[in-house]
Amino acid sequence: MLQKIDSKLYIIGAGFAGQMIARDLSRKKIFGSVAAFLDDDKKLSGKSIEGVPVLGPIADVASLLKCGPLDEAIIAIPSAPVEKIREIFEILKKSGFSNIRILPNVSQIIDGKAHLVQTREIDPLDILGRNPVIIPLHQSLKYLRGKRVLITGAGGSIGSELARQLLCGGAERLYLFGHGENSIVQIYRELHVLQQEGVGEKAVIVPIIGDMKDKNYVDYIIRKTRAQIVFHCAAYKHVPMMEENPVAAIENNVFGTKNLLDAALKNNVQKFVLISTDKAVCPVSVYGVSKMICEKLVLDYAQKAGSRQDFMFVRFGNVLGSRGSILPLFQEQIKNGGPVTVTDKNMERFFMTIPEACSLVLEAGGVGENGKSYLLDMGEPIKILELAEQIIKFSGLEPYKDIEIKIIGVREGERLTEPLWIKEEEPKKTKYEKLLELKNLPMDSFTLQNVLLQLSDVCFFNEENPEVFRNREFLKKCLCSYFPTLDDFYRMSGNFSGGNL
Repeated sequence: MLQKIDSKLYIIGAGFAGQMIARDLSRKKIFGSVAAFLDDDKKLSGKSIEGVPVLGPIADVASLLKCGPLDEAIIAIPSAPVEKIREIFEILKKSGFSNIRILPNVSQIIDGKAHLVQTREIDPLDILGRNPVIIPLHQSLKYLRGKRVLITGAGGSIGSELARQLLCGGAERLYLFGHGENSIVQIYRELHVLQQEGVGEKAVIVPIIGDMKDKNYVDYIIRKTRAQIVFHCAAYKHVPMMEENPVAAIENNVFGTKNLLDAALKNNVQKFVLISTDKAVCPVSVYGVSKMICEKLVLDYAQKAGSRQDFMFVRFGNVLGSRGSILPLFQEQIKNGGPVTVTDKNMERFFMTIPEACSLVLEAGGVGENGKSYLLDMGEPIKILELAEQIIKFSGLEPYKDIEIKIIGVREGERLTEPLWIKEEEPKKTKYEKLLELKNLPMDSFTLQNVLLQLSDVCFFNEENPEVFRNREFLKKCLCSYFPTLDDFYRMSGNFSGGNL
């Protein structure tokens, strides 16, 4: 949080972004005064910009500043690579700065405009991992201009970031659909604050509370809003939790998605983009199976749509910092003094930041075609143990000395590595960086309908077949009969719990 008027503010970077932040701060005097710019550009060092001195190089002058406990540094170099941000962060920490904020990556700074409201506290995402691909949003979002866009799961990590970036797309209306009241209120208020501060364009933002499992309501919402583009992010996605609640996973993820697809097809939605996951590849969990079925459903509806509409899915791996992911979990464990828990020392995952993934999803929505399957290029996998060590160091502590790392074993539905595709999908490059196209492997309509019929009686009471209602043992047997990788995994792990829920 920006400090009050008795604090001194140092802006790292005297370029266009830093200067705009300084002007914003001068108008909002309650946040304190800008004491200086810090910049490595020798041409700027020793000069002043609108009365604010420029000091440099950063490594030399930062340690000379008499930094007080309320003083703050704002890193305003949106084009800087991760390595540079990491270097600046370490310099500032060693120089006594405890309050460090950052302006987001250049891909989120639209039309050369930077705003104070866009700054946030620096976190491990800013200094870990690879450099994200830079996508000029004002170009890639042109297809959204004047359109009515609906986001399901708009209060979640992916949905809310899509909403932030969509502010800059020129959409006429932005519908935030979600089941959780608090999360929808939060993103709704945040978007209004961003608009008030000059970020993005004047889209009308409409919050909608509802349950996508309600078929009639979903059809009503799509028809009433006349939504032209749907980004479907909503899903139950916590793997161990869904193993404990498998019927809920299928009911929400599969039949909720089917309701949306039915409504989209019926009401002539122009584009439907499903957010999918690497856990749908050779699935070994109920969650993974549910998303695999969703992928097959999208391909099936694409055939029904013909050339009138575009139905597609975009698959990617883990996103750093998403709600319930390991990053916030690790941070909470560190805050509590440890231990940081890692399932297995050899476990690894593909990671991407939320903003980068969302930028690529939005780009895919614009260039994607009906019935096509897309995959985000996630780079190289990262070992979870190494990630835990890096996050502990980011917190100013030493792994194994200040904070213990405890290996707790793989949980239900988890595997050591997550493949992004199977070889039959033959991913190939597109002309768009980090966006790959997969060869479609649709499930034949007869088999897909049989799966849905059997699962339906588990999720929704049928008086002609009452004994299977909420019967998770029957559900898992049904899934295993259609998805052999799940069956193999359960047999190998000995994990097959019965009962009703």
